[in-house]
Amino acid sequence: MRFTLSEEQQMIQDMTRKFAKEKLIPVAAEIDKKGEFPTEIIKELGELGLLGVYVPAEYGGSDMDVVSYAIAMEEISRGCASTGVIMSVNNSLVCDPLLKFANEEQKNKYLKPLASGEKLGCFALTEPNAGTDAIAQKTTAVKEGEYYTINGSKNFITNAPQADYAIVFAVTDKTPVKKSRGISAFIVDMKTEGVSIGKIENKLGIKGASSASIIFDDVKVHESDLLAQEGMGFKIAMATLDGGRIGIAAQALGISRAALEEAADYSKERKQFGQSIASFQAIQFMLADMATRVEASRLLIRESAYLKDQKDPHFGTISAMAKLYAAETSGFVTSKAIQIFGGYGYTKDYPAERHFRDARITEIYEGTSEVQRMVISRAVLRD
Repeated sequence: MRFTLSEEQQMIQDMTRKFAKEKLIPVAAEIDKKGEFPTEIIKELGELGLLGVYVPAEYGGSDMDVVSYAIAMEEISRGCASTGVIMSVNNSLVCDPLLKFANEEQKNKYLKPLASGEKLGCFALTEPNAGTDAIAQKTTAVKEGEYYTINGSKNFITNAPQADYAIVFAVTDKTPVKKSRGISAFIVDMKTEGVSIGKIENKLGIKGASSASIIFDDVKVHESDLLAQEGMGFKIAMATLDGGRIGIAAQALGISRAALEEAADYSKERKQFGQSIASFQAIQFMLADMATRVEASRLLIRESAYLKDQKDPHFGTISAMAKLYAAETSGFVTSKAIQIFGGYGYTKDYPAERHFRDARITEIYEGTSEVQRMVISRAVLRD
C-alpha cells in the first residue's frame, strides 16, 4: 500500500477540499439550523462526479478507486457532515450493490443515472423492529405472475424523501428454515403507486440529511427489478454494509478533522493570563491526542479502501476496524474541541457543538460500534 497519493488521488483531494472550503463551510451552519436538504449542493456533487466515484465510466461513474472515494468523503464531510452522508449513501449503499449484483439491463437503467448524479438513491433495510437484527425483517414481497407485491415499512432511511430509487429488502420466503435465505432485494422506483414517505425524523445532528420512514402498500414491482435472485437479499445487504463502513468512517474522520483544525486555530487566538491558551501544556496535550487519533483513523480508512480496491477478502474486517475507530475518535475529538473552546464551545456561535452532534451518529448507523466489535472479534477468533 502506498502512503503517498497518486496524481489522480491528489487531484480529487484538491478538488473536494476546494469545494468544501468555498461551497460547504460557509453554509454548513445554516444547513444545520434550517434542517433543509442541500439540493443545489448535491446537484453540484453530481456534476463533479462525486455521486459515483468508483463506478466505471461506462455506467456513468468517475472510474476512480475506493481510496479516492475515501479521500473525497473526508474532505466533503470536513465541510458539511450532512452533505457527506448523502454522498456516502448514494456511493456506498446504492451504486455499490448495483455495480456488484445488478445485471446489465439494471445497470443501464438504474446505475447510470445514479452514478452520474442525474438521480439519487436510498438503501431501505432497517425496520422498526429490525435494526441490527436484519433477519427479523417483516416487509414482504409476494410474487404473483411477473410481479412482486411489497407490503411493509422501513425507518431511518437516509435520503428517502428525495430519492428517486431505493434498494428495498423484503421477505420472499417465510419458511422458518430459510432465515436469512428468505430475504430478497429489489430496485424500487420511489414514484411507484403505493410508495409513500412517513415520519421525517427530527434528529440530534446531520440535520441537512433527511431520514424518514418509507411505507409500502401493495407496491407492484416487476420481476426484472429483482436484484440478483431470490434469497440473495441478506448477502447483498451484508456485502454492501462492509463497503459502506468505509464511507461512514471517512465521514467521521472529516468531522474530527474539522473539530481539530478549528480547536487548534482557536487556541492560538484565545488569550488567558496574558498569553494564548495554545501555550498551556493542558491544551497542547489535548491537541496531541486529537491529532494522533485523527491520523490513525485516516490510516485505517485508507488501508480498508485499498484492500477493497484489491478485492482482498479481509477488507471487511479492516473496514469494521476503521469504522469503529474513526467513529469513536470523532466522539473523542469533538468532545475535546468543546473543552478547548470552553463556554463558547457550548454555544451555537462556534461550530464545535455542531461537530459534536454530527459525530454521535457515526457510532450508530451502518452498524453500531458494538456490531463492529462483533465483526472484528469473530475474525480474530476464526484466525
